[in-house]
Amino acid sequence: MNEMRYLDELIERYPVLEPVRGSVEEAYEILRQCFALGHKLLAAGNGGSAADSEHIVGELMKGFVKRRQMPEDMAQRLIDMDPEAGGKLAQSLQGALPAMALSGHPALSTAFLNDVDGELAYAQQVWGYGQEGDVFLGISTSGNAANIYYALVAAKAKGMKVIGLTGRDGGRLAEHADAAVIVPEEETFKIQELHLPIYHGLCLMLEEYFF
Repeated sequence: MNEMRYLDELIERYPVLEPVRGSVEEAYEILRQCFALGHKLLAAGNGGSAADSEHIVGELMKGFVKRRQMPEDMAQRLIDMDPEAGGKLAQSLQGALPAMALSGHPALSTAFLNDVDGELAYAQQVWGYGQEGDVFLGISTSGNAANIYYALVAAKAKGMKVIGLTGRDGGRLAEHADAAVIVPEEETFKIQELHLPIYHGLCLMLEEYFF
């Protein structure tokens, strides 16, 4: 097991990210401990960063570059339950690292927008889903998105760790996060272009460690 090779490859392919190597390692360690202790990740962003949060969940909840074969004892439980349906599940289901994108609940978020305050919709989900030991990953290119910051405050109050993925000077997100990866760019699209290889690297590192 050598998950750090993915970090080396990331920096080799994107030398501009050398200054954030240490913060990527910090983010990885927070996530590794979270999943090792049976906790989960909640992720959120706005616009393209909301799509990034969904993308991250997609890489964690199923095989990324590995098959993530089901353990034999769990496969047998499924088969014992129903030989036909359980057999198909045993062949198809893959190991998952529990993660949820908070952008994927339009009925809840629009109801909260209409009834309470749209800027607090992510915070409401963190408050409802989050538990001590979980991690909140907030993605904001400026680091100052109000809804991400409110969610950060809610996460901290619940005993969660916070990872910020941002740019520019990091903003309030970097100031209060347990680990902040601040990519060295100023323009939104350029910041987002560097966020993707970073979270791909993190997902690869986690998959290597756990599977």
